[in-house]
Amino acid sequence: MKRPVVAVVGATGAAGGTLLRVLHERCFPMADLRLLASERSEGVRVVAGESEHVVHAVSDALLRGIDLAFFAAGSATARKHAPTVARDGGVAVDKSSAYRMDPEVPLVVPEVNAEALHTHRGIVANPNCVAIPLALTLAPLQQAFGLRQVTCATYQAASGAGRDLVAELRQQERDDASDAEPHARVYPHVLHGNVVPGGWRMIGDDTEEEVKVIAETRRVLDAPDLAMSITTVRVPVAVGHSAAVFVELVRDAGGEDAREVLRAAPGILLVDEPAAQRYPTPRAVAGTDAVHVGRIRRDPGRENGIAFFFSGDNLRKGAATNAVQVAELLLSGD
Repeated sequence: MKRPVVAVVGATGAAGGTLLRVLHERCFPMADLRLLASERSEGVRVVAGESEHVVHAVSDALLRGIDLAFFAAGSATARKHAPTVARDGGVAVDKSSAYRMDPEVPLVVPEVNAEALHTHRGIVANPNCVAIPLALTLAPLQQAFGLRQVTCATYQAASGAGRDLVAELRQQERDDASDAEPHARVYPHVLHGNVVPGGWRMIGDDTEEEVKVIAETRRVLDAPDLAMSITTVRVPVAVGHSAAVFVELVRDAGGEDAREVLRAAPGILLVDEPAAQRYPTPRAVAGTDAVHVGRIRRDPGRENGIAFFFSGDNLRKGAATNAVQVAELLLSGD
């Protein structure tokens, strides 16, 4: 697999398009590239790097002979077609939720648990776009001080729900600017000028997103009993998920201790000069791969408490870049 035959399933979506850009930017080696999507995208032409490709409807036949398939489509597509890649000796890297909690499928954030890749059986799962940066920022604190409890409130961009919500948000902004009544068709609420602590399917008193983030973060950190509380919130931002995180550590650490641990951690960029108004923002991380972390300080409200804030591009490190990093590890054999 030094120069694999690669397929991108869901190539016409927001995550698929970002994946193609990341593959090009990172000069990912490929013997061939096949772009696949749903039947309605059959025949669409997509530019990937310096080449134009025709998109074909995904099928098992077109996935045969593929060494590495990136699935940037929904769970149903991954469940239907990823096993075909695995059975034929290739590897499917899936960004949907289809396999994230399957004990036979590794759930991987390369900076945190790359060793889990050694157990793969032809399918590797990409975590949720909040679980990735959350695990990335918690892992170094876990290693240095131990984790006892995590409380988190998220600020999630419209693109996390897909291109249609981003388009709706922009239209709502135009409507508000012209004194027209904005409408919500894609999402349960008008998002422009609003903050919504929901919009996901409910599972009891929790949103589906909250259940996913907790379960997946615990799995990546290999901390199944970690006490976690989370409220997921959609905000009127196009790209970039953020979160306020409050952690109770096993061993006491001051803000400066936590700051130095996070500064040295891979995949993290420390942006922490609040007196100079420098801290993480979704606008600053859009189009980048590092997770920005700041507002690091002692939390006096809990024993051994540390608080911090992060922002990360949900389409890149939260999806596409993480998947490409997984593929790079697969190629390297590490």
